[in-house]
Amino acid sequence: MRNSYPAWLYALIVVVVLGAGLYAAPNLFPEDPSVQIGNPVTGEIDGNIRDLMGTILGAQGVTPKQVEEQDDGQLLLRFETSDEQSLAAEILRNALDDNHTVALNLAPATPNWLRAINGQPMALGLDLRGGVHFLMEVDLDAVIGTAMERYSNELRGRMRDERLTFDTIERSSSDLTVMFADEENLAAAESWLTREYRGELEWEIRGSGDTTRMVGTLSDDHLTELRRQALQQNISTLRSRVDELGVAEPIIAQQGEHRIVVQLPGVQDTARAKEVLGATATLEFRLVSEAGDPMEAAESGRAPSGTRLYRERDGTPVLLQRQVMLTGDYITDASSGIAQDSGGPAVFINLDGQGARIFSRVTSDNVGRLMASVFIETTTETVEEDGEQVMRTSRSEEVINVARINEPLGRRFQISGLDTTREARNLALLLRAGALAAPMSIVEERTVGPSLGQENIDRGMQSVVIGFILVMIFMILYYRAFGLIANVALALNLIFIVSVLSMLQATLTLPGIAGIVLTVGMAVDANVLIFERIREEIRNGLSPQAAISSGYDRAFTTIADANVTTLIAALVLFLFGTGPIKGFAITLSIGIIASMFTAIIVTRAIVNLTYGRQRRLTRLAI
Repeated sequence: MRNSYPAWLYALIVVVVLGAGLYAAPNLFPEDPSVQIGNPVTGEIDGNIRDLMGTILGAQGVTPKQVEEQDDGQLLLRFETSDEQSLAAEILRNALDDNHTVALNLAPATPNWLRAINGQPMALGLDLRGGVHFLMEVDLDAVIGTAMERYSNELRGRMRDERLTFDTIERSSSDLTVMFADEENLAAAESWLTREYRGELEWEIRGSGDTTRMVGTLSDDHLTELRRQALQQNISTLRSRVDELGVAEPIIAQQGEHRIVVQLPGVQDTARAKEVLGATATLEFRLVSEAGDPMEAAESGRAPSGTRLYRERDGTPVLLQRQVMLTGDYITDASSGIAQDSGGPAVFINLDGQGARIFSRVTSDNVGRLMASVFIETTTETVEEDGEQVMRTSRSEEVINVARINEPLGRRFQISGLDTTREARNLALLLRAGALAAPMSIVEERTVGPSLGQENIDRGMQSVVIGFILVMIFMILYYRAFGLIANVALALNLIFIVSVLSMLQATLTLPGIAGIVLTVGMAVDANVLIFERIREEIRNGLSPQAAISSGYDRAFTTIADANVTTLIAALVLFLFGTGPIKGFAITLSIGIIASMFTAIIVTRAIVNLTYGRQRRLTRLAI
């Protein structure tokens, strides 16, 4: 009896092993600490800026070991150490204007021939690479108040256009009330309101006589849709803001019904990230009411009809019309700079086509009047009330600029009155990225430094190597030549895991390394079952060749049962677990599949080549 595979199977094994080794190879080349510079406005780095960067860095004694221009127009500066990288990033942030983004990055040093076949090293998670992790909770109840404000402003204009008579429109955080003088006016408006806002607002008539009114509340379906849209808009806005921060390879994803996970690899300035991600800021432009007395309104606490009382930054009261001229929704771009008239910080704003038409029309009708820029900011903090964590939202509105309209304003204009250039840069960034649809609070925050990330990598690799060596020693001592064959399969198993993780670009985390360590121990289980079965068959009197064949055939069912059971457990962990647990499940699953291939097919191929052709084989080194 002879044990042998067909030639095509040997060829297939060789191809699979070589392919795995090829795609695992990029991980042998360590990544370089790098600084990535981009210009979202123009999409490319100007040559003068490039020369300026070299001069500034050279003056500070920081010299990149390599400068590369990437396909997307960004510039990549590679450094020898992370200290040089951090220093260079700080110097460049201070030297470049806010149109340029400066991001810390780890650039792969993979040779070009490997990149040509899409060979990439494994992606590393925050715990291995360093960075910040935020779990943000969205205040979806605030969506109701925002919707009520929008419907309130919309109803005033539309009901006047339809010549529907009403006294006032009042809004609260949960409903909208339209007051009528009598039932005749209410009856005229009822059918129109019910028809025009069908599916959005549910109307109910309350009171009679002098208190006749209609109260509108959001329908359940519309409220669910508004909350879904708000969550998606917040995710989209966060992506835009992260792009403005210049973070490389961020992760922004929904978790549950009202939470968002934000992971920013390479970012160490947590305060700056929190300031930009959590801020809800926008602008409104309103006409100044020059008829009323703002001081009198401030003292009495009552503003004349059709106006609202605001305060400027120095505390001076000012009366503004309730009708909004333009909101920040029409802003397409914003940049900070210096105002030519005052020499102070300013923000230059660009509007989209519709916004430019609206603004041109309203400013043409009001040339010579005063217009105010209202800065609106919503902040959310988590406080403890009655032993429970509760989100509390506060909204601040202040007039940052009052100027006379000397001529019609169009697509581009400027606002001034800001205190510092940093405030101007932050406002420009938030306006470019858009406003959050609902305020958010940070419920979990983690920061991992680059040195700690490297320490995690070193310890993880040590655990893998130590476990690998101990298993190899045991297998050689206990199973002799067959133990050596099992060790070859174990090494190939590690190569397969690394290559698959690299090809899938799955993110490797500390739990993922734990999965690899566990796989190293489990990978030899199948070989132990096969080898023990071979020894048992030899004791039962079978010839060595027959024992090899019987050992592999009869152990297969047991191996399949054990590994499939573990694979099911890994699948459950992946489906119901969060990020780190999913990482563990992925590496464990890949390891199980790879170990079955190496333990059953590869080891038998080696055994067949070693012993299969010996017709007079009388003894096995097992």
